[in-house]
Amino acid sequence: MTQGGRPPQADLSAPVNRLRPAVPLRPTIDTWQEPPHVRWAFTHLSEVLPSARIHRRSTGSRAAAGDEAGEMPRLLMRVPDLSHRLEETHTDALLVVRQGQVAAQWYAPGCGPDDQHLIMSVSKSLCGLVAGSLTMDGLWSLEDRVISFVPELAEGAYARATIADLLDMTVSVDYDEDYLNPRSELQRHDRSAGWRGPRPGDPGDTWSFLRTLTGAGPQGRFQYCSATTDVLAWAIERATGARYVDQLADRVWSRLRPDHDAMVTVDRSGFAHADGGVSCTARDLARVGEMVLAGGRAPGGRVVAAQWAESILAGGDPRQMVDQGWTSVYPGGSYTRQWWCTGNRRGNVTGLGIHGQHLWLDPQSSTVIVKLSSWPQPDAEQDQRTQALLMEDLTRALAAECGADSP
Repeated sequence: MTQGGRPPQADLSAPVNRLRPAVPLRPTIDTWQEPPHVRWAFTHLSEVLPSARIHRRSTGSRAAAGDEAGEMPRLLMRVPDLSHRLEETHTDALLVVRQGQVAAQWYAPGCGPDDQHLIMSVSKSLCGLVAGSLTMDGLWSLEDRVISFVPELAEGAYARATIADLLDMTVSVDYDEDYLNPRSELQRHDRSAGWRGPRPGDPGDTWSFLRTLTGAGPQGRFQYCSATTDVLAWAIERATGARYVDQLADRVWSRLRPDHDAMVTVDRSGFAHADGGVSCTARDLARVGEMVLAGGRAPGGRVVAAQWAESILAGGDPRQMVDQGWTSVYPGGSYTRQWWCTGNRRGNVTGLGIHGQHLWLDPQSSTVIVKLSSWPQPDAEQDQRTQALLMEDLTRALAAECGADSP
C-alpha cells in the first residue's frame, strides 16, 4: 500500500493515476455499451443518457478518517495473482469493507473513489429494498395484485401477478433477455427506456413497452426478466404517488448517509430505469450491503424491517430455480427480494449486474465486497466464470483472515 493511504494500483502498491485515459470518440446512444467506450461511458453515463439525481438529502460526509486507508495487505496477499486477475476481469474498482471500515481498495487508471459507476442490474437489488420499505410502512402487502396499483397491466403477463411474484421473479414472461440480439425483447426494452436509439414501431417509453408483454404469468418458477423489476418500480410509484427516483432517494439512499448523490437514467417520460440504470460510487454502494448485514438499519434510519433483511440473507426457494446457470455454480442457490443467494456455507448473497458488477455480502465476517467492471461483452461465459472464481477466492481470503472455514 502507498504512503498516505491512497488506493493501490495494479501492483497493489502504486498510487491511483488521476489522469483519465483518452477516449477515441465520444460514445453515442448506440455505441456506449460497446468497446472501446465501455469504461468511459460507465463512469460518465449522465453525459451520454438523460439522467435524474438520487439525492442524498444530507450535507457533509460521513466518511471516517480510516475510510481512505485501505490497509489489509494480508487479505490481498492471500488472493492468488490478484493484480493480473483484476486486469483480466476489466476491473474499474474493487473495494472491501469489513465491519464498517475500508479494508482494501483498488482503482483502475482513470477511475477513483469519487467516481460514479454504472451498477447495471445491482440496481434491481435497490428496487427490492424500496419495495421492502413500502412493506414495512404498510403501503402494500406482498399478496396484493400488481394490477391493483397498475390496472394498465390487466391484460398480459402480469395480470395475475402479486408483489411477491415480482420480488422473486416467478412470473413467466415472453421476454428474451438477449443483450446482443436487436430483435430481442431486452433490446426493445432498452430502446423504449432510452438506452438505444429507437426503431420504427418501438413503444415510446417504458410504460408503453411493459403493456405489450405477454406470457403465462405466475408459475412458481424463477425467470430472470429485467422488465419485471420495472413493473415493480411502476407499482411503487402508484402505491406512493411519487416518482420512483424520489422514493429511492427518500427510503434508501438518504438513510445510508452516503458521501455522494447517485444517478439513474430516465426514459422520454422521465421514468427511471430501475432494472439497471443506477450509477454511484463504490463506497456508497458498499453502504447498501452494510445496511443489509446490519438487519436493515442505516445511520439515517431503518431502511427495511429486520425480517426483510433476514429473508435476503436466508435466500429463496432453490426449487424455483429451474434450468438456471446460477445453480450450475451454486447448487443450493436461489433468488429472492431481487437479490442472488449462493446457498453456500458462508451464506454469501450478491447484487449482480452484467459487464461485471458485484455487490457481494459475506455475513460471517460482516464484510462487503464491491467490484465494478467494464467487461467488453455483457455476459460472456468465460468472463462470468473468471469473475465468479475471483469472488470465491476473495471470500476464501476473508475466511482465512477471520479464521473461519472457506465456502
